[in-house]
Formats: sequence, structure tokens, C-alpha cells
Amino acid sequence: MEAAEQNKLIEQHPILADLKEAKEIVWINPDKVITAEGLARSSLGMADIDDAEARLKRFAPFIERCFPETRERHGLIESLLKPIPGMKARINERYGSNLKGDLLLKMDSHLAIAGSVKARGGIYEVLKHTEDLALEHGLLKEGDSYAKLADPKCREFFSQYKIQVGSTGNLGMSIGIMSAAVGFTVIVHMSADAKQWKKDLLRSHGVTVMEYESDYSEAVKNGRKLSDEDPKSYFVDDENSKDLFLGYAVAAKRLAEQLEEQKIKVDQDHPLFVYIPCGVGGAPGGVTFGLKEVFGDAVHCFFAEPVQAPCMALGMISGLHNKISVQDMGLTGLTAADGLAVGRPSGFVGGVMAPLLSGEFTVDDAMLYEYMRDLLDTEEVLLEPSACAGFQGPVKLFVTEAANAYLKEQRLDEKMEHASHIVWATGGSLVPETMREEYKNTF
Repeated sequence: MEAAEQNKLIEQHPILADLKEAKEIVWINPDKVITAEGLARSSLGMADIDDAEARLKRFAPFIERCFPETRERHGLIESLLKPIPGMKARINERYGSNLKGDLLLKMDSHLAIAGSVKARGGIYEVLKHTEDLALEHGLLKEGDSYAKLADPKCREFFSQYKIQVGSTGNLGMSIGIMSAAVGFTVIVHMSADAKQWKKDLLRSHGVTVMEYESDYSEAVKNGRKLSDEDPKSYFVDDENSKDLFLGYAVAAKRLAEQLEEQKIKVDQDHPLFVYIPCGVGGAPGGVTFGLKEVFGDAVHCFFAEPVQAPCMALGMISGLHNKISVQDMGLTGLTAADGLAVGRPSGFVGGVMAPLLSGEFTVDDAMLYEYMRDLLDTEEVLLEPSACAGFQGPVKLFVTEAANAYLKEQRLDEKMEHASHIVWATGGSLVPETMREEYKNTF
């Protein structure tokens, strides 16, 4: 992008001057509308989420058979919702915040099978494709237990088909591990940002990993091209997939049950704030869409991104969505948060989020490690650095002019004593011990 074009954008949206300089920003979405109106603009709805949830239940016997670690939940892949009062105290003491209400951690970092939020959308899309093929070719009929899909005969059938995906790491792991369990031939196209241990883990499951020196977008482009050339190959498109999106959205219904179990109210007098790390946008977008369907105007969702790779923030602030990249603004796209190292956002997700998302926080890489160590020290939970991005929300919500203005405009300031804040932890449980030690001593 030419300097003149950059300057014009900055003139139209002054906050981009700080974004361009890789400074931490707090952006409140001026296009957010009441939830009913925002949801009406989408082609998706609660019926689609219900359909996705039902499909996951049908596959539960198969998942339980293939992955013994899911037996306790009978094949349901779900994470804990954990109160973290020690971390709340640390945030207020160390960072000068004035966080009120309860702080909780949604531990998708510890989801079975893939150890990240990608176990939701990625696994769901693989299973939906599996079901489509099984029904089309007579491997399943109405009333069958889906556990039969783990039989050798079925695995042999699926081995003639390929699944391919482009990934910075965690999506590739969820797609690769589940596809291999079904019997598919799997190719994961990984960008230079992907951690070596994630590539090694995938290969240990028999997955082919193709590595690229370039960024995420190039890995996706090459993966899509190779898949399109093979009639028996299916490409999981993180940038545009509605199936991925709906797999993530199911999390909202599960969360509602957990909040009820913990007797945590969510209504206009008991607002819910949710902070989610964001890469290309699929996972946080799907989760947010589901949350807005379930809780309406009582939930306020924010994304968090690294200062060098704030692709969704840039796309939404400028209104250009996937027509602009962080490199167009002179940013590198390089970050220690490998799962968030994306230069260009999903245009599909940006369009759905435009009337629903409350805002965005960006965070410096050094702070990701500080939050990681804070959480480990106060709650004995270790996350990947990228999974700690959401803590920027509770840290900044009460101490920045833009966020305070949002609370006043939404008439939330007097309700904050009764608020609940959920930081969505997106990955970490599969990190090898050697990497854990490295994380603890970085910066």
C-alpha cells in the first residue's frame, strides 16, 4: 500500500496511526447494533447451531471409541469453566486495573484430542465431511451407532479420500489428529510461524506436513490449490468455512449450561464480558456468534490480537476486511503468538462480526508472557502465550478512556459489581515440557 493510501486511511480512522506503529490499542466498534438486528443480517441462526450440536452428539460414540480420554464425558469434547480469583487480584494489583465482578477461565486450552479451541471447529468440520461421505456411500443408515465408523472396513474406505488444511498450528493439529482417526489421508500446509513441536506431533499421527517459508495466507493459498486439483480431496477453509464457524458456535450453548451449574446469572443486570484471542477470525467469530444467539444484549464480546498481527482489528476498523493486510500498514505479521500470526482476516467472519462485536484490544508480545506467568503463579494453569491474549481485556477495560466510554454508553458502569468476565483460553495443554520451560523464561 502506498504511503498516500495509508495516510488517507489514517485520516479517516485516526486509531490506525497507533496500530501502524505497533502500539497497543483499545478499539470500540462504532457499528455494533442491538443483537437482534445484528443477527438478522446473518444467513446463519440458532437452527444451524442446533444442527451442529446434534451432529456432535451423533458422533460421540465414535469419538469415545477412538479417544479413550473422552470416555468420562461419553465422547463429548468440552472444557472446564474455572473461576480464577487469584488472577483477578493479580490483575488489579500489578496492572492498576479496577476489575469488578467475577473472573473466569474457559479452558479450551485443555480440550481433549487437540488441546485447543480448534478441537471445536476443526474436529466438527472433519466429522461433518465424514458423515456426508458415509451417508452417500451407504456406510451409515438411520439408527446406526456412529461407533461403527471406527471399524477397519470404514477406515479402509476413508483412506481413499484426502483432507487438506492451511494452518499456523492448532487448527492443523485438530484437523490432522481427527482426520487420521477416521482414516483419511491428511496434508497440513503450515506457515513458517508454526512451532516445530506441532509439526512433529502431527507427523507422529501419520499426517503429511508441508512447510512454507511464507506466512499463513500463502500456506492456505497453496493448500487450496493442491486440494482443488484432486477430486477426492476436501479443503478445510479457515477463512470462509461456515462449518468451522458453526462448530465453534456450539460452545455457547455448552457455556450456558456451565454458567447455570455454577449459579452465575447472565442478564441485563448481570452482564457477561468475554475476551477471545483472534487470528484469522473463525474461532472467536463462531464463539461470539453463538454467544450473541444465546445471551443477546447481555453479552459483550471482545477480540484480542498481537500488535504486529492485528488483522481483524485492521479489517474491521478500515471496513476493508480481507481486502487489507497488516503488511499493507507496514507491520510484520510476526509474533510469538503463533496461532494468531495472521496477516489478512476472514472477510466472511468480519462481515458477520461488524454489527455484533463490542471491540478489540491489541497486546504486545512481552505482555503475553507476563500474563502467562501471572496465571501460572496465581492459578497453577499454564497456557500457550497466544492463549493469554484475552487477559488484555480485563487489564484495560477499566483504565482506558475508550473502554470506560463504552461502559457508560451501554449503561454498564453501575452493573459491574454483578458482571462476569470470561477469558477464553485457546491452547496449551499439549505443549511439551521443554517448550513449557522455554515459555516460562522468555522476555
